Amino acid sequence: MVTPYWTSPFTVTDLVDWGIIPTMIEGESRTSGKVLHKGPNGESECGLWKCTPGKWFCHVTRDEFCHFLRGRCTYVHESGEVIEIKPDTAAFFPKDWKGVCTVHEEITKVYMIR
Repeated sequence: MVTPYWTSPFTVTDLVDWGIIPTMIEGESRTSGKVLHKGPNGESECGLWKCTPGKWFCHVTRDEFCHFLRGRCTYVHESGEVIEIKPDTAAFFPKDWKGVCTVHEEITKVYMIR
């Protein structure tokens, strides 16, 4: 088996347009990314994700670990907890996390979902 890896995620340029976030509240956040690896039967996935500014409702449907590389955004959990994201922030969003995400400056993250 070959181990998939990137020596620098910043050099990944062949991203795929993944469209506009379907749960927009304000603006029109467009996403793009590249999958580095997808597990058998799709039960896990990791890759690179970009998102342009906007505000949208977020419902995490599977556990997700993120390491944010660029940009700024704010996640506000439905309980009121506020998570300020800036470059080099790592966060874990458990399955069924719900809240609002506001992207202030285009964000780039590497992610792992399971």
